Amino acid sequence: MQDAQRARLQTPVGEVAEAGMAAASSQVPAGYSRRLYNRDLAPAQQRWGAYNIVAFWMSDVHSVGGYVVAASLFSLGLAGWQVLVALVVGIFIVQYFANLMAVPSQQAAVPFPVICRMSFGVLGANIPALIRGAIAVVWFGIQTFLASSALTVVLLRVFPSMQGLTESSWLGLSSLGWLSFLLLWSFQAMVFWKGMEGIRRFIDWSGPLVYVAMFALAAWLFVQAGPSRISFTLTDKSLSMGQQYWQMLVAVALVVGYFAAPALSFGDFGRYCRSKEALKRGNFWGLPVNFIVFAATSVLMVSATLPVFGEMVSDPIETVSRLDNTYVALIGALTFVTTTIGINIVANFVSPAFDFSNVAPRLISFKTGGFIAAVGSVFLMPWKLFSSPELIQDTVGILAAVIGPIYGIILSDFYRIKRGKIDIDSLYQIGPKGRYWYRNGINPSAVIALVPSALVSLIFSFTPGVPHLNDFSIFAGALVAAGCYLLLSRKAI
Repeated sequence: MQDAQRARLQTPVGEVAEAGMAAASSQVPAGYSRRLYNRDLAPAQQRWGAYNIVAFWMSDVHSVGGYVVAASLFSLGLAGWQVLVALVVGIFIVQYFANLMAVPSQQAAVPFPVICRMSFGVLGANIPALIRGAIAVVWFGIQTFLASSALTVVLLRVFPSMQGLTESSWLGLSSLGWLSFLLLWSFQAMVFWKGMEGIRRFIDWSGPLVYVAMFALAAWLFVQAGPSRISFTLTDKSLSMGQQYWQMLVAVALVVGYFAAPALSFGDFGRYCRSKEALKRGNFWGLPVNFIVFAATSVLMVSATLPVFGEMVSDPIETVSRLDNTYVALIGALTFVTTTIGINIVANFVSPAFDFSNVAPRLISFKTGGFIAAVGSVFLMPWKLFSSPELIQDTVGILAAVIGPIYGIILSDFYRIKRGKIDIDSLYQIGPKGRYWYRNGINPSAVIALVPSALVSLIFSFTPGVPHLNDFSIFAGALVAAGCYLLLSRKAI
């Protein structure tokens, strides 16, 4: 090994990133392959601070899905303090793995699919990247449809004459539904077209603004319901001590599972953070602190729907559509439009943009990759997917079965095999000179480990007759993948 190469490997990757950023200024640095490099995949400038990370998690947490998940924990038959314990434990686990996943991206200033090249090989990295991209495309369409449903509520409240547009439909969606969907789709595309700096500016204000609106909506529901009529036990189940402990464990798994995909993709944003300390500080305020406040507010709102409407309503869009106060309904609907746009951009637009760009960097830029995902989401007709929960569960469940295994392979490789070191030049090199070329650009150990661990995840996800077994699939898949990968790579340890 040449002295320069040896020095690069022995240098902490955070310092090495500067060399990569300098290289990004030229079209294709010497020795790099056009099949692996473009300016979007190159090491980035690191200007983000802790607040930007907090705002990122606000955009991820403040969503219709997050609202429903938080409320669902209180319907498991647990006491309020038990749910609080489960929330705290679950979100701290998420924070721990988000920190682990972000370290290599932050130190090398590169996105998730480029980091995957270390463990899967420079060409094999397309396997986890395309899987993650496919999941994001499905959810981009579904989340856009959810936001458009809230926008439809706004339009009908402000312009009642538009009711006639709900009577005609095309491909299963009403004319008004198409109008709302395309408006939201176009707005998200405009934000995305501004690039990562435009996205950063959007999430910097959208997450905090959602809190203002949510607090106002929660206060209105609280006053309408009356303090004495609100109960935080959202179920009449009576559980034994053993059942309570099991349901607390299920609640922890639900929290971890919900944030599994965003935490896996966190490196796409963590790469821009100026230091690991700022990143971890942002994760603390953006995950445990922020999620607990959001969950408590969501539960207050769901609890208040019982005395206000005569039944518990866990869907926030349905809640605002039932409000008889037009101004409060508009605030609520616009709030959930903003929340859904926020999570859609950070979780389902940016990720596939990098993933698809990684497949063919010379032909597909970050922006082109994002629009491939956006256009693909329309052809999926998400309103039809959303009308069939079983189809969504099966489609996304099969794809998501590899999320746990990808965690296991990447983390065991980076922290145990590579010992926290990255050869940045090799991330962009084709041929045996590169450390991540392995066998024709693919690491057989990673691919082989992925297969049995994904099968284990599928068994956990689709085994009938065992309640909540699917909630633990990510843990089972990660453990099996890490064990298999370390066993196959034992010569490198």
